[in-house]
Amino acid sequence: MAAPKGNKRVYLTWTDEMDAALLAVLVEHHNNGDHAQNGWKPHVYNAAIRNVREKCGVEITKDNIASRCKTFDKHYEIISKILSQSGFGWDWENDKLLIDSDDVWNRYVEANKAAACYKTKVVKNWEAITTIYSKDHANGEGARTGAESAQVPAVEFEEATPDIPQKRQRTGEAILSMLGDMRTSFQDALKANEPLPMPQATPPAQILATLEEIPDLARSDLLRSYGKLILSERLVQALMELPRDMRKEWLLMLN
Repeated sequence: MAAPKGNKRVYLTWTDEMDAALLAVLVEHHNNGDHAQNGWKPHVYNAAIRNVREKCGVEITKDNIASRCKTFDKHYEIISKILSQSGFGWDWENDKLLIDSDDVWNRYVEANKAAACYKTKVVKNWEAITTIYSKDHANGEGARTGAESAQVPAVEFEEATPDIPQKRQRTGEAILSMLGDMRTSFQDALKANEPLPMPQATPPAQILATLEEIPDLARSDLLRSYGKLILSERLVQALMELPRDMRKEWLLMLN
C-alpha cells in the first residue's frame, strides 16, 4: 500500500517483510550511533524508506516510520517488564511469551492490565526490537510511576496553656489520639488493597550482556543459554558466581 499523498489519509498495513526491512536499517544505524534521545537522524529515515521500497515494493514516509516505532516501543516496554519477572521467558521459535502456568499469568495481569493481550501475541523480530530499545529504557525513557498514596489532611490544635481548663486539654489529647488511629487504619486499608509485588528477577538485557562478554561463545549457544537463563533466576545466579573462564564450559554442559 502506498504512503499518504496530499490531504487524503491512507492507513498503512505493515507486513512481516516490511517490519524486517525497516528494523534491519534501524539496527544498523542504532549500532552506528545514529539513534539520538529525540529520535533518528534524518538520513536514517531516508535509508529505511529506500530499503522498504527495494525489499517490499512499498512506499512509506517518515510519519509511517515514526508511528511504527511507537508500536515497537510499546512492545518492548510491556514484554521486557513481563520478562523481568520470575516465571516468564521468550519462545524464540514461535515469537511469543513462554509462561510457567496460568496462575503466574493471572497474578501478573491482575496488577498489569495492559499486558493482557500479550499472553499469546506473536511479536516477530524481538531480537532487533530489544537491540534498539533496551538502551532507551535503561536510561529512563518511557518510565512509569505508580499512583501516589492518598493523603489524610492533618488537623492542627493549639498547644494547651495554663488558661485552658485541664479537662479540655485531656479532651483535645483524646481527639488527637483518635484521629491518629483513624489515619493509621485508613492507610493500612489502602495497603491491603494494593496488588502483591511480583518477585524480582535479573533483567533480560543484563543476562544478554553477561553472555555477550563470554569469549568465543557461538551465537546458537548464546541464544540457547539465554532462553534457559531468563526462565530460571537460580541458573542466572549460578552463572554469576562462576569465574569468567569457567562460564562457557558450564553453559555448554547445560545445553
